[in-house]
Amino acid sequence: MMRAPRVRPKWRPPLALIVYAVLLTVMTLPVLTVIWFRVVRAASGAMAPAEIATLAVVLILTLFVAYVLTRTLTVPINALIARTDEIARGGRSAIRPLEIYGTREVATLSQSFLDLAGKLVDHSDYVRSFATHVSHELKSPLTSIKGAAELLRDDDDSNPMSPEQRSRFLGNIIADTERLDRLLSRLRELAKAELPSEQGSSSLRDIVAQLEMQFRQLSIINEESAEEMMALPNEAAGIIFANLAENAFQSGAMTLAIEASNEGRRTTIQVRDNGCGIADGNRDRIFEPFFSTRRDNGGTGMGLGIIRAMLASHGGSIELLESSPAGTTFQIVLPRIS
Repeated sequence: MMRAPRVRPKWRPPLALIVYAVLLTVMTLPVLTVIWFRVVRAASGAMAPAEIATLAVVLILTLFVAYVLTRTLTVPINALIARTDEIARGGRSAIRPLEIYGTREVATLSQSFLDLAGKLVDHSDYVRSFATHVSHELKSPLTSIKGAAELLRDDDDSNPMSPEQRSRFLGNIIADTERLDRLLSRLRELAKAELPSEQGSSSLRDIVAQLEMQFRQLSIINEESAEEMMALPNEAAGIIFANLAENAFQSGAMTLAIEASNEGRRTTIQVRDNGCGIADGNRDRIFEPFFSTRRDNGGTGMGLGIIRAMLASHGGSIELLESSPAGTTFQIVLPRIS
């Protein structure tokens, strides 16, 4: 983990000291002016009451201005510094507005800081939850592989395994390693989705051609939008639509229809299949990481999460439009290519 650069330690004047010093320096100007004229004109050494009153008023006004500046600048900035330390120690519970903002600029800075802190805490929670899920997903096949390998290692001539047992254990090891390979492949795709990626565009015709080669069991239907361009690099578009096609195939679909249209400043793409649909109780959970109803058949539960993250990194979104026993429809929204 990269350590944050540290500010070089040395004495620096606080903002309040600078404010008071500047204003008191400005205040000395009328005092020096009065003294100068009295010396030059050789007037009486005693100052007139009006002069004394004027200097007193100037001093009071200077101190009042210094107080106002300190109240509107120094106090909110110090409070923001204290809130930063509190958030670093307490996390989400410490993310709350300041009591005093002082100026519009400080309020804007504070809001930006709170927004950034909220995103960082959300990301930290996401990483923690994600790490827990990954550990759980990796533990099951690793435990199975270890158990099968230990049984094969302990096989001896006094109590030999039958060919069927040996074949079953080896089959379990191969199946679990294939599951680990799929999981790691999904993790690599998710890493690509989370990282900022280069911008680009891709043709829906090319994506459909890739899907036809990759999923020969599916009939890919492109409904009068073959020439449509999408604001997605070809690699990202391939990953997104391949995951949708794989989900459709695993749900028993035989056809996958893709239809794109332009509406104002956005491109809308609907992807429909004729699979068995999504159960009502699962519709609110399909975008959760590692949620899968086909885990026994090799599902990792990461496909839709990868799609959502990858679309978000390109200014897009995805939602479940409808689902029934006759099929499922997802809708993708992307910025329109100008």
